[in-house]
Amino acid sequence: MKKTTIAVIGVGLIGGSIALSMRRDPNIRVVGYDVRQDCLDKALTLGVIHAGTTDLQTAVREANVIFLASPVEQIFGTLRLLAELDLQEDVIITDVGSTKSNIVSQALAVIPEHVTFIGGHPMAGSHKSGVEAASDRLMENAYYVLTPALGTDEKKLERLTELLALTRAKVVHMDANTHDQVVGAVSHFPHVLASALVNLVAGYDDENAWHARLAAGGFRDITRIASSNPRMWRDVLLQNRDHILKIANDWSNALQDVVALVEKGDPDGIEHFFKTARDFRDGLPERKAGALPPLNDLYIDIPDHPGEIGRITTLLGARQINITNLQIRETREDIYGALRITFQSQEEMEKGEELLRYFDYNVYKRQ
Repeated sequence: MKKTTIAVIGVGLIGGSIALSMRRDPNIRVVGYDVRQDCLDKALTLGVIHAGTTDLQTAVREANVIFLASPVEQIFGTLRLLAELDLQEDVIITDVGSTKSNIVSQALAVIPEHVTFIGGHPMAGSHKSGVEAASDRLMENAYYVLTPALGTDEKKLERLTELLALTRAKVVHMDANTHDQVVGAVSHFPHVLASALVNLVAGYDDENAWHARLAAGGFRDITRIASSNPRMWRDVLLQNRDHILKIANDWSNALQDVVALVEKGDPDGIEHFFKTARDFRDGLPERKAGALPPLNDLYIDIPDHPGEIGRITTLLGARQINITNLQIRETREDIYGALRITFQSQEEMEKGEELLRYFDYNVYKRQ
């Protein structure tokens, strides 16, 4: 059987994870492209790709499918470059950008007629970056959205969908504009809110440092996404500008409604506001991968005496359970647990929870 050649443009966390997933099929050959030779050397050493090159034409000449796994702003330039290169007649080009409308429009405007472009967005990520953090399980059970344009060859769409089954993601199809509206509401705009709230509190803290001290608890948890890459989110907001502006206007109106309830001293209205939010949130799928990655955190009550934290980490280490962060919580106003442990994955968290409960620790998860 003739091998399928996959070209991955940008061998980082996402590109590397796609490459590892593709390598599950022995009839697939993965060629990586990156502007940095050291990244390619690392990818080769780790077995992420079969071959690597810093020459784009060499990377895509024999490719049947090309994944554009570079940052959103770089995807536009890469599309223009690909339009001038020699490509296979049946080639499929797809991307992994978190915004879709502008990318799809640009692709359709510049790529040759014999090339099929299908927008893509794997809704998976990690607190780590780089090819060394790549995993063939990164996208497992996460949504992977494909955004075919009108008139896209159904056989090509089916081919790409079948290929992405190797990632073990849940592949869904929707138009690019719908994708940008939905993801704008449940991912992009929450980053704006979290950052705006942090900046507000930072301003208050200039006058009273207790704001930062008391924010060490739940405030830090609910604003965790404010720690995201500023340049990446700059580009995302600019690419999804129209939807972000509409959502921001809707949010402003919703906030003014709450302000009006408080001004009127309307207890029933205020309670209804919190109740409707609680009911919708409680109905969301628990611990399912979505537009925002779930927290793999456990909160543990521990006795306040020397050696207890060491005992816990020793127990976890002895079972080869990987943790990525550990924090002693000074404030616990909204959840039990004096110690927070962040695990590398949901599977690791579940193993850790079972182990710690076996040793009679009180363990809690944020619901």
